[in-house]
Order: sequence, then C-alpha cells, then structure tokens
Amino acid sequence: MPRRARSAPASKRQSWRRRVPPTASPPRPPEPTPPLPSERARTEGDQQRSVVQAALYRDGRRVSSPSSLAETFRLLREDPDGMAWIGLHRPTEVELRALAEEFDLHELAVEDAMEAHQRPKLERYGETLFVVLRAARYLDALEEVDFGELHVFVGPDFVITVRHGAAPDLSAVRRRMEADPELLALGPEAVLYAILDAVVDGYAPVVAGVQIDIDEIETEVFGGDPAVSRRIYELSREMVEFQRATRPLVGMLHGLMAGFAKYGTDEELQRYLRDVADHVTHISERVDGFRQALADILTVNATLVTQEQNAEMRALAEAGFEQNEEIKKISAWAAILFAPTLVGTIYGMNFDNMPELHWGFGYPFAITLMGVVCASLYVIFKRRDWL
Repeated sequence: MPRRARSAPASKRQSWRRRVPPTASPPRPPEPTPPLPSERARTEGDQQRSVVQAALYRDGRRVSSPSSLAETFRLLREDPDGMAWIGLHRPTEVELRALAEEFDLHELAVEDAMEAHQRPKLERYGETLFVVLRAARYLDALEEVDFGELHVFVGPDFVITVRHGAAPDLSAVRRRMEADPELLALGPEAVLYAILDAVVDGYAPVVAGVQIDIDEIETEVFGGDPAVSRRIYELSREMVEFQRATRPLVGMLHGLMAGFAKYGTDEELQRYLRDVADHVTHISERVDGFRQALADILTVNATLVTQEQNAEMRALAEAGFEQNEEIKKISAWAAILFAPTLVGTIYGMNFDNMPELHWGFGYPFAITLMGVVCASLYVIFKRRDWL
C-alpha cells in the first residue's frame, strides 16, 4: 500500500480523513448540557481501559503519546507527516464509531470489528485494508490452545488494532518496531507485517505443544489408557480451530503479495512478507499433518479397544464353558449318588408289612441294586462326556 504524499495541506486531504472545518462557521447551536462529573469520569475510564496504547510516529520515531482518541485525532490532523498507531482492547461501539468517522472506515468492517467471531480474512475498502487474524497460544497447565481474535485497519497514515482476547501481545510488536526506526519508517504496511509476523510466530509454541500431546497420546493408546479417547477427541477439535485460523492466512498473504507491484510496496518489506508467507505455509502443513495423525491414532485406538473387548469376551466365554463343565460333573455325581440314597431310604423305613422286609437276600439285593444303578449312570454320563 503506497503512503500518501504529505505535501498537500491538511485541509485538502481526501475522504479517509474528516476535513478541517472552514473558517466561516454557521451559527453556533445551543450548547448541550455538560455531563455530570461522575458520568464524565466513567466515560473517560472506559476509554482508558479500551485504548491500550496510542502513539504518533514521524520517520519511524515516536513523537507523542496521546492519552485519548480525541487527542490522537487532533495531533494527527496537525502533523501531515505523522502516522497514528492506535491499539484497542474490546472497544465500545462509541469508540469504534468515532474511529470510523475520523478515518472513514467502511461500515461493514466496523460492524465486523464490533461483533468479533470472524473468520481470518483480508479485505480492501478503498485505501484502507481490513485484516482479521486468529492468534493462538498454548496453555501448558491445561494442555489447551487458547484462541484470540485481532482486527487491523491499515490506512495511508494510520494503523488501528482491535483485539478480542489475550493473544497476541501487541506491546511486544510495538517495542520491536520502535527499536527498528528504519522498518517503522516504511509506514503502516510495515506495522501490518510486524503484526502478521507476531501472530505467525505465536503459532510455533502451539505446534510444539501439540506435537508433545500427540506423542503422549500415542504412548497412552498403546498403554491401554481408557481415558485417551476423550483426549484425542478434544485435541482433534482444537486442531479444527487451529486449521481454521492458519489455512486462510496462506491465501491472504498470497493476495497481499499479488498487490506488491500495484501498490508500490517497498522491496525489503516484500522480502519480509514472503518470509511470513513461508512460515504460514509450513505451519498450515503441520496442522494438516496433526489432524491426519489424530485421525489415524483414533482409528488405531478403536481397533485396540475392539481387540481388547474381543479378548475379554473370549475370556468370559472360556470361563463360562469351564464353569458349565464343572456343573455337569457335579450334576452327574449328584445323580449317581442319588440312586443308592433313594434305595437306602426306601428300605430304611421300618414297617412290618413292607415286601422283602424279612427276606434273607434282601440286603444283598439292595446293595446289588444300588451298584447296578450307580454303574449304569456312570457309563451313561461318561459316554456324554459329563465325567
């Protein structure tokens, strides 16, 4: 994006900056009722919390640090060669409307910045670029990936960052750029490069942390940990979000590089942006590999779980078979022992009128009958493999 020539006076700037009112002014309207001190203090406090940092730069060096948006607007109007860099964190609608009016930001871009939850994209509205980025950071304690959203407005002489979330750390980006005045002197597009570079560099610890998680998951899968399936599922969901954050960046940076010649981007800055594009491509490929690896691990885990369940079912079946064999043996011996018990019980009843009660061969006959019944039952059960 070319920087606008600074030789024109402030009163002749085009529509991206609110024009300075002419000397002859219309009749002054009635002055509004001033806000109460408590309301004014509350409004100023909210703005101070939203405006993380605002600064005015000239030739790559900070010349002033305004304390409010209104002061930033005034100083930028007074300095035709200056560049404003405004950092906001979860700004209010009033603040975004003020920025839109001052810098002629497109209504659709402002609406996206207010609502957040946007996909990564790069859009051009006249001389203003609107960039949406998804930053990420790895939380070691929770073993989770925390995503933040960043909206960047890049104009001829201003950069506005609207941050939703903890990542990325734009104060480090500002310190880096202020330590390199030659790079910062290249203008707002150099600031955009630094922001892109910081977001992409922030992906590296996430990639390293996810790689460690995948290695641990592989160990748990083959170790038979029953809770590993949930961990695989949760990490797979995070990789889907990570892929949504990184994959669009490849196309965005290639689109930005396609406009180098048209917008007269500095050659050194072109090299830097190409380097960022290479890193994004590498990270996007790693994330795709992570998703495929997790899908393969999930398949292997399902196979191992199925094999383990089959082994358990086989063990239960074998145990049931052995139990049935034991029950058959016990039942066979119980039947064999029941026969002499029945005969002995019948002949053990002491009644005078029972047949064969006074027979001389009654006892040998009862013993023989018991033996024959027991032997017969034994042969029958033996042939049926019950014994």
